[in-house]
Amino acid sequence: MKRILELREKRAKIWEDAKVFLDQKRGQDGILAAADIEVYEKMEADVVNLGKEIDRLERQQTLDLEFSKPINTPITGKPTGMTESKSGRGSDEYAASFWNAMRNKSLSFEITNALQIGSDSEGGYLVPDEFERTLVEGLEEENIFRTLAKVITTASGDRKIPVVATKGTASWIDEEGAVPESDDSFGQVSISAYKLGTMLKVSEELLNDSIFNLEAYIAKEFARRIGAKEEEAFFIGDGNGKPTGIFHATGGAQDGITAASATAITVDEIMDLFYALKSPYRKSATFILNDATVKAIRKLKDGNGNYIWQPSITAGTPDTILNRPVKTSAYVPNIAAGAKTIAFGDFGYYWVADRQGRSFKRLNELYATTGQVGFMATQRVDGKLILPEAIKTLKQKA
Repeated sequence: MKRILELREKRAKIWEDAKVFLDQKRGQDGILAAADIEVYEKMEADVVNLGKEIDRLERQQTLDLEFSKPINTPITGKPTGMTESKSGRGSDEYAASFWNAMRNKSLSFEITNALQIGSDSEGGYLVPDEFERTLVEGLEEENIFRTLAKVITTASGDRKIPVVATKGTASWIDEEGAVPESDDSFGQVSISAYKLGTMLKVSEELLNDSIFNLEAYIAKEFARRIGAKEEEAFFIGDGNGKPTGIFHATGGAQDGITAASATAITVDEIMDLFYALKSPYRKSATFILNDATVKAIRKLKDGNGNYIWQPSITAGTPDTILNRPVKTSAYVPNIAAGAKTIAFGDFGYYWVADRQGRSFKRLNELYATTGQVGFMATQRVDGKLILPEAIKTLKQKA
């Protein structure tokens, strides 16, 4: 904690120094000399790198806290009123059997029966409940979108979500006049499930090594691969075999403002984007853009001469633009002609639907000649923006 606070203070000081340097070195035409540009970009790079280091330390702190929790609690007496035990995929014997099967250990009749409790209809073993929760935590670690969106779990079939399309209004009425009808109209958004999968290989030596933590390795790799592909689809997916992203022309966020330039963004345009979003959504809104766009707008000032981008100096809080949180993702488009480069809104109206049950299959023969065992992991997920007006985008001039 102390190290994080020190880095935040150092980052804030460098940024203040950079702003002072920028103001002092700008000429009457507002342009920096070549040598000054190099110095400023070095200071700006230090701000960016310190921000990334702070994020890494905060993630490490979160994981250390999680792993420091006791994994079990000793029982000294027989509990009363606890006659039920977990069954199916939640049972201890199922979890033990699952990982024995993944390691290809010999199975007794009792273990085989335990596997049949929750066997996959296509021969794969469904992930035990306890391990599935570990995977979801990993996805949140890798995928910033899941921390902002609304995540739901579906059991089967499409999920139908009713949406109010238009609302009725009241009217002034003359004496003895009839009250006009004004009904609400409703629409429906359907969320299905697209299949996302990956395959990894593990050497037989590692599998047979009792020190090797197979569960942690698979969880980490699954989270890294699936999380990256998910986030890409949630931002720029076209809805064909994958979720529909917020930057997609059809089914994505509404256009809030079009920039006057194809290669630059002004303060006024960011202000216009801010107020293009309805007030009820602004109180929970977040800016999402990529690092290159952050760099482009970091030098911008408002009408009072204050920089609109402000670094965070408090642990656990993000940087801000116009006092709203800023998140970055590599999958947000770069500044280019016709590209949507900034999204601003309440991302809780983007729904991520997880189809319950992620599955693993062990592939014994596919890589046998190289002394490896394959593991295939799949999940089914969809994502859609339920209310397009809840998120607005800034689009560069075509």
